[in-house]
Amino acid sequence: MGVPLAETKEKIKRQGKNLADHDAAVAQAAGTTTDPVGTPNNPSNQVLTVANCITLCRFVLTVAFLVQFVNGGNRAVALSCYAIAAVTDFLDGQVARRTQTVSWVGKIMDPIMDRVLLFTGVLGLMITGELPIWVAVFVIGRDVVLFLGELRLQRYRTRPVDVIYIGKVATALLMTGFCDLLLSVPQIPALHLVHVAWLPGFNDVGAALGIYFVYAGVVCSFITAVRYFQIGFAIKHEVLAERAKAAQEGDSEDSGSVR
Repeated sequence: MGVPLAETKEKIKRQGKNLADHDAAVAQAAGTTTDPVGTPNNPSNQVLTVANCITLCRFVLTVAFLVQFVNGGNRAVALSCYAIAAVTDFLDGQVARRTQTVSWVGKIMDPIMDRVLLFTGVLGLMITGELPIWVAVFVIGRDVVLFLGELRLQRYRTRPVDVIYIGKVATALLMTGFCDLLLSVPQIPALHLVHVAWLPGFNDVGAALGIYFVYAGVVCSFITAVRYFQIGFAIKHEVLAERAKAAQEGDSEDSGSVR
């Protein structure tokens, strides 16, 4: 029992490191990294660092926001929790790099925290009816599909797909939009362009300016998803072509040796 459990733990650790930073994981495993321990290209195995504590505090603030917001608590307090968690997004990374305490735990936790922050904003606004349900379904569903796609792609290439610029733009637009929707200011009069209930702002119902940032973020998110799928399929086809070529060369060598 003990050996399989230990092997499972090591496998999970390797997979986590590969997903967080494949190049650094490979360099560490091969012993070829020359960067000091605790730098981005050579993360440490530390857990209790100042940067990781900041990330944990961001998580606590995010949960506090969701509880306060959906239960009709003090909206100012809820928004303050969310704003602090969002604004300090860069802080944990900066602290880790400047103090040379970049860790594998931090590299894994930071992107997860970004998604948690995004999802709690979506859920809070959806529960209170301030965000169309289809937006919440799209944002969460898109990330779930991309995550499953990333796992599937592991069969062909261990290294994750690099983040693309439009994906960063999409996240920035969505976060800006959610924060403004939480504030509910400024309110923009209805544009009366369509007559469907699921497009507040464009229909006959006025909305906060943030809803337009959200719509822009959804469009960019869709483009990002399409682009990631294109990259994923290209990687798959390239790897399969390389495997087929290697198999053909192997067969040729075998037939030559028989002769």
